[in-house]
Amino acid sequence: MWPCGGRRQRRLGGVALLLVVLWLLLRRYYPCLLPAVSEPCENAVLLRFNWSELNPLGLWGRTHGLQTENSEFLLEGMPFRILGGSMHYFRVPREYWEDRMLKMRACGLNTLTTYVPWNLHEKERGKFDFSKNLDLRAFLSLAAKNGLWVILRPGPYICSEWDLGGLPSWLLQDPEMKLRTTYKGFTEAVDAYFDRLMRVVVPFQYKKGGPIIAVQVENEYGSYNKDPNYMNYIKMALLNRGIVEMLMTSDNKNGLSFGLVEGALATVNFQKLEPGLLKYLDTVQKDQPKMVMEYWTGWFDNWGGPHYVFDADEMVNTVESILKTGASINLYMFHGGTNFGFMSGALEADEYKSDVTSYDYDAVLTEAGDYTSKFFKLRQLFSMVIGQPLPLPPMIESKASYGAILLHQYISLWDVLPALVQPIKSEIPVNMENLHLNDSIGQPYGYVLYETVIFGGGHLHSRDHVRDRAQVFVNTVYVGELDYNSVELSIPEGQQGFRQLRLLVENRGRVNYGLGLNEQRKGLIGDIFLNKTPLRNFKIYSLEMKPAFMKSLQHVSGWSSVPDYFVGPAFFRGRLWIEQQPQDTFLKLQGWEKGVVFVNGQNLGRYWKIGPQETLYLPGPWLRRGGNEIVIFEERTAGRIIQSVDIPYLGRTQYVD
Repeated sequence: MWPCGGRRQRRLGGVALLLVVLWLLLRRYYPCLLPAVSEPCENAVLLRFNWSELNPLGLWGRTHGLQTENSEFLLEGMPFRILGGSMHYFRVPREYWEDRMLKMRACGLNTLTTYVPWNLHEKERGKFDFSKNLDLRAFLSLAAKNGLWVILRPGPYICSEWDLGGLPSWLLQDPEMKLRTTYKGFTEAVDAYFDRLMRVVVPFQYKKGGPIIAVQVENEYGSYNKDPNYMNYIKMALLNRGIVEMLMTSDNKNGLSFGLVEGALATVNFQKLEPGLLKYLDTVQKDQPKMVMEYWTGWFDNWGGPHYVFDADEMVNTVESILKTGASINLYMFHGGTNFGFMSGALEADEYKSDVTSYDYDAVLTEAGDYTSKFFKLRQLFSMVIGQPLPLPPMIESKASYGAILLHQYISLWDVLPALVQPIKSEIPVNMENLHLNDSIGQPYGYVLYETVIFGGGHLHSRDHVRDRAQVFVNTVYVGELDYNSVELSIPEGQQGFRQLRLLVENRGRVNYGLGLNEQRKGLIGDIFLNKTPLRNFKIYSLEMKPAFMKSLQHVSGWSSVPDYFVGPAFFRGRLWIEQQPQDTFLKLQGWEKGVVFVNGQNLGRYWKIGPQETLYLPGPWLRRGGNEIVIFEERTAGRIIQSVDIPYLGRTQYVD
């Protein structure tokens, strides 16, 4: 039997050990309760839990989540400030997700925000895709692993300079469709989508041990505001499917009061901090923490315009001013990425302007994920505010210059059509969305060729029914273009007999913001007139250029050596040979006019000589050692070579006013 003194010593030792464990846990998870770190907590209550070191004990007791009290955020009852940054998994190659997240942490951020694009996850009605670069589960898991909380912005509308603001184009098959309202045809589609999406999202919420601390209700609805019942419908659609974390809305100042919904925290979007702007939030919600959901670190570009940049010092000074008010902030964008494929959106204010392929945005990281001066200035600011050392920035990925690539073969579009495309016959023109294709969901993106027979020439008039740009051919001879600004052409008289009139129409991107979303059908949206008579009896060829089409193109007969001079439309192909481990590069298409580039079947996006963008980003993970096939669809004037360079060129710059 042990003496009583021994038992007392063991009890004291056990108590001491328990106190040490409790002290370590407090120091790790609740440092603001400890005097040793009271000074940095007073400077800025920004501390978060580090997901990379959480253990099962640390996961216990997760019941409160993100809350508000006395004009500040609390996370699990402790003061918390959101220092966020936006990156979109669908704009960044999956192989680089973690690299960008590590750079977020190294900059001092504790929260990642991302949109969810409905039009990629449900390309065809009822068929959902959460695989490969759309693996939202993997993305959220990586955020958790790398110590980042998540604010999820599931839409269904996301804006984001993305085709139709992320809404699938098949919604527009309904001629009465009223997007972003409680119109039955829209809500039925949203319900089906949310049924599937929330099965992915719900397990990743904070209270279930996941990284999601807040979910946004729709997006900037105050600027649309067509249905007073809509925001409550979206809120309930989230709650009824298991969303239990904090809800938020997001609007610019002018739309703020119109985008509110009871039970959701209102946040604001801007670039310039106008006097009283943050205090304006108090007029719509009392005694709530202030948050800038989108602080615009740069701006996006349109074809034919400049490459916009936003002064780094001005940006950082504004961020500092926001933080001094005690507000939380999300940097939109921290990393922009790329509008790969045909997914870039458009603006339509005074005139239609389509967005470029690059979504560099003059953000904190470049399109290829490299550091900018904004990164290091923000890192210095956040380090001082937080009062703790930040992780070291990861090494940047080196870029390669593979030199000149010869496009040695071509095949005319007119030779491809009979072999690969079965036409749809229609008496009248049919817009892309209503073509009987893809299990009756229509054609969402790309080009469509309308072909009919004419006798003689005369005056061709579009009546503004071309969306967005049509090249006009008589047989195979180019005669001009029709678009928003050019609505008529003279068709030359020919020899007696019939001729083929062909209109190759490009969908340059659907408008993603504004009140005209319901009018975003593409192709020919009405009659085209020759000598005041509407044209009839069309053959319609879909040229969506999906992977199956591009694969078949490799094996079609008729490829020939490229002559010294050739005018499209045509496909060109060449080969890039890589000896070592592939690296990121940029393709420069000097001497080419307008078209699309595919590498190993991946659609890199559009190029256009009017700029500002002059290079296309080609991620290293999409290349392989040995031969890499490059296919270019060129609408008009083709070059013979393209250049692989190690530096992007996004065009002439202009500072944002």
